[in-house]
Amino acid sequence: MAHSLFDDAEHITTTSGERLIYMANQISKFFVSQPHDKAVKGMTKHIADFWDPRMRQRIRDHAAAGGAGLEPLALEAISALQK
Repeated sequence: MAHSLFDDAEHITTTSGERLIYMANQISKFFVSQPHDKAVKGMTKHIADFWDPRMRQRIRDHAAAGGAGLEPLALEAISALQK
């Protein structure tokens, strides 16, 4: 059986809460230069379109618990996923 890039233990841990926070903050850095409403909608759409449902649920749970470590734009966009 061939090994893929995602078979290593390091990548497996990238689904941890810390990794999701990092990913959300990276996305917010892309959108932050846009007008606020457009940035929130764009980030929300990106997460809804490209993140696995389990990832979305974990980051929503984190946001609902206060969102420690999330940039303000990321926290707002993730909170909008719940609506």
